[in-house]
Amino acid sequence: MTIDQVLTLVVLVVVVAALIWDKVRSDVVALSGAAVLLITGVVRPIEVQGAFASPAIIALASLFVIAYALELSGLLDRAIEAAVKMCKRLGSIGIWLMLGAIGVVSCFLNSTPIVVLGAPVVRDVATALKLPPKRYLMPLSYITVLTGCCTLIGTSTNLLVDDMARVAGQPRFGMFEITPVGLPMALAGAIYLFLFSGKLMRGSISDPAPVTAAREIEIEVPGAQIGDSSLFEKHRPFQPVKAAIAFAVFVAAIAVAAAGIAPIAASAFAGAVLLILLRVITADEAYGGLRPQILILIAGMVVIGMAMEQSGLAAEATGALVGSMQEFGPLTALIVLYGITMVLTELLSNATVAVLVTPIAVALAESLGVSPRPFLVAVMMAGSAAFATPFGYQTNVIVYQDGRLPLHGLRKGRPTPQSHHLCRRHPGDPDLLPVLIEADRNVVKDRVHL
Repeated sequence: MTIDQVLTLVVLVVVVAALIWDKVRSDVVALSGAAVLLITGVVRPIEVQGAFASPAIIALASLFVIAYALELSGLLDRAIEAAVKMCKRLGSIGIWLMLGAIGVVSCFLNSTPIVVLGAPVVRDVATALKLPPKRYLMPLSYITVLTGCCTLIGTSTNLLVDDMARVAGQPRFGMFEITPVGLPMALAGAIYLFLFSGKLMRGSISDPAPVTAAREIEIEVPGAQIGDSSLFEKHRPFQPVKAAIAFAVFVAAIAVAAAGIAPIAASAFAGAVLLILLRVITADEAYGGLRPQILILIAGMVVIGMAMEQSGLAAEATGALVGSMQEFGPLTALIVLYGITMVLTELLSNATVAVLVTPIAVALAESLGVSPRPFLVAVMMAGSAAFATPFGYQTNVIVYQDGRLPLHGLRKGRPTPQSHHLCRRHPGDPDLLPVLIEADRNVVKDRVHL
């Protein structure tokens, strides 16, 4: 191994260990790793600059601003009010229809504010209909995760895999290129939840929720709190003009990208700027919606991914992987890659997993003489498949807190054992829920999945 490969491997191991240890903010960990690679000469300043100005970062930042404009306009609140009226007429079927509608929205918007707004509504509607709220809260989280896999902008995982694949010389993904894979997966998952989630959670549904309120287990931390989303619910007054403009800009940005007129980074960036110019959202509000800790985390991990690619470490890892599976063929390699990615995403953020695994996926496919496209889509799907514990996805934590779901209740959605030992050590301990809730808007996880 070359010096650059050794340095990259050491940084990679230390960064992954620090993220799993979870005692230091994930964005600080990623930046520290990028700084070491820069100072040792593994990557050049121009490459670090490129990571912070990558299309994925621009697209995510712009979509954050557009989504925040939609939220501030009161449009999401108005949509939820309409859904509540439907539920009162149709009963439990109405709740499932509301979950489906939330899933459709999650194909194009970040799932966190959607679940923050929707979880208390689902809980209160179910209670009013004398139905167990826990029966619907876990499907709420899972459906938003599954439907996020249906489009390129559904999750940051998809955008990051697309960006890292571009760095590796692969053509960019279209807006709906992954829909033929993501949509059947989302439908299958939704049907499974509809048919079996009640039976799998029968024990926890029948258990009365603990009397302890979230306010009693709050832990103060600088600039944020640990608790549940209901503590920070804000009713946004409906502003029809601003809502109409924000929605029109959002649809136009997606349409421009889907038609191939401009990449999503360009169309979303233009849309975000237009909303500021039209005074739908102020510049200060736009800055507040950027979520810099998420963007910094992603940029730092992109630098590490570039170092893996340029130092040849990704090729070395791929060579070892190919050598062990040469006799099995591409299908086995694809299955193994999916499994590894799925396990990693329970331990690390989806952004970290996407950046680390994508170069290996491309090199693996090229070594086997097949198209990298299926391997990249597998990383996108597995990178979001964090259903086993509250730690895997921040929406899991939101419904865990709102419904007081037991940890084993979340595992029954997809029974995988990889983090169960950690969950059982301190069941119900709020310290195990590393979720920072921004006091002025919504829930953000330090080790965040989008």
